[in-house]
Amino acid sequence: MANLRPRPGILEIEPYVGGKSELAGAARVIKLSANESALGPSPQAVAALQEAALASHRYPDGEAARLRAALGRRFQLDPARIVCGAGSDELIQLLLRAYAGPGDEVVYSAHGFLMYKLGALGVGAVPVAAPERRLRADVDALLAHVGSRTRMLFVANPNNPTGSYLPADELARLHRGLPEDVLLVVDAAYAEYVRSNDYSAGIELVDRADNVVMTRTFSKLFGLAALRLGWLYGPPAVVDVVNRLRGPFNVGTPAQVAGVAALEDLDHQERSRAHNDRWLPWLAGALADLGLRVHPSIANFVLVEFEREGQSTASAASAWLEREGIIARPMGAYGLPHCLRLSIGLEDENRAVVASLREFVG
Repeated sequence: MANLRPRPGILEIEPYVGGKSELAGAARVIKLSANESALGPSPQAVAALQEAALASHRYPDGEAARLRAALGRRFQLDPARIVCGAGSDELIQLLLRAYAGPGDEVVYSAHGFLMYKLGALGVGAVPVAAPERRLRADVDALLAHVGSRTRMLFVANPNNPTGSYLPADELARLHRGLPEDVLLVVDAAYAEYVRSNDYSAGIELVDRADNVVMTRTFSKLFGLAALRLGWLYGPPAVVDVVNRLRGPFNVGTPAQVAGVAALEDLDHQERSRAHNDRWLPWLAGALADLGLRVHPSIANFVLVEFEREGQSTASAASAWLEREGIIARPMGAYGLPHCLRLSIGLEDENRAVVASLREFVG
């Protein structure tokens, strides 16, 4: 019998389970479980993908130079301070490998993205969850959980799965309270959906500090989730470290060319935003009219609260929806077993989930 032992922390990881995509026996599935773009990818991105397939025998550009340049143009950033990765998940893992290890602590908010905890365990670090206030990251609680062994602090802004956010002044206050040797990672995966004037994705903090990194993704508004494409913007020293760790061809050519095309298709981006602007408040209001508690969200999903006991629990609602071909996201893994998360879908999908839940609560 082999005596192989994985590194400490790895066996404590409960593998991440993504949003379900299929239902046995369902003629049509309405998938509202993964916060994907309701309108899908840009037609220009699809065309770029098709053309790139003809060069599948060629290695990709290991520097993702055209993509980084396009990101720089789109967001007015220095491309030299951008690193691209196989989704922002890969970049989070690389940052953890670079700046945390056995005995170190990684702080995050209690209902923050699961990958912070799982990634910390994967490098042998100790994940430290700070309590939230009304399902929003609490700056005072986060800072109170920072100690001498803290090396990193993650904040998702907006947060998944709650849809809440820290205003720019609170994010800045969080950074001011951190020691200079603690890396603040602002995970702004849903930034493109936000219309609030007091919101910041973290770019300004990165520009004036040496211990702040912002991560972003193409999986949400840009509709390229299947291609696994993300990016980070950080201080030159952090960018240098991440580039030393990442694989030489970590982003494939299809993802790179589709990313460039998606960035340049401003009309499709605006259509996707406008769709969300219309149907996010509609869905929240329609569900609230059913007597359900819907937590405020500025992303492309809503967190819906059900009874904690009895016949109208979240698990009962999830089973009911699935019988009708609708997939919601149970929230037990996030410490919210009484909630379901529903992504904003197409008009008929949004209306279908409301009609189904109307029957459920009735």
